[in-house]
Amino acid sequence: MKSPQVSVLMPCFNAADTLPETLDSILAQTHPDFEIIAVDDGSADDTASILQSYAAQDPRLQPLRLPHQGIIPTLNAGLEACHAEFVARMDADDLSPPQRLAAQSHYLDEHPEVGLVASLVEGFPQSELRGGFRIYIEWLNSLIENEAIYRERFVESPLAHPSVMFRKSLVQELGGYQEHGWAEDYDLWLRMAEIGTRFAKFPEVLLQWRDHPPRLTRTDSRYSLSNFLRAKAHYLM
Repeated sequence: MKSPQVSVLMPCFNAADTLPETLDSILAQTHPDFEIIAVDDGSADDTASILQSYAAQDPRLQPLRLPHQGIIPTLNAGLEACHAEFVARMDADDLSPPQRLAAQSHYLDEHPEVGLVASLVEGFPQSELRGGFRIYIEWLNSLIENEAIYRERFVESPLAHPSVMFRKSLVQELGGYQEHGWAEDYDLWLRMAEIGTRFAKFPEVLLQWRDHPPRLTRTDSRYSLSNFLRAKAHYLM
């Protein structure tokens, strides 16, 4: 069986309220050749039944149900299950416009020197966006070129995790996602930078990033200011 060109890696935990809208946005992609590896991290709501219902209608969706372990083991299990070399991250509460997978996979095809391509992002719903999140998105969207991403990488995370598409082999060579007590995505970007990975950012909004109380950045201590400072100090040393 031929592997797809793109695997969408999507961890899910108690995501029933937003999951159908997210799945609809991915399944509406114009790219003809992708799979969705949806890893259910032991959800206690209807996440599993929603995934099964969608999978019964569309074989591109491949649910993987695990006991609850947290985001890092969930991401690594999903990464292992991805069949494609290009892996697009997606969260179960965000939305991608139809052209996202086509645009990013074409970019990686055309730029073999690039290990990861992200995109501009747009926060939603507008009525619930916190001031700090708006400021962060404005800064994030100002960093387009590889040189700017490198220059600013110790200010904050210069890439929105659910906006990225990367080469699976690169992330596997770096040991996948790792637990160090701080944000797993920021840690991965800093490890990529250490080996000289070339980054890119597609200059269009290819992710609508939902800001609401259940977001991990609001609820998990890994994303606290003190733990971001620990990550910066570790890699600066």
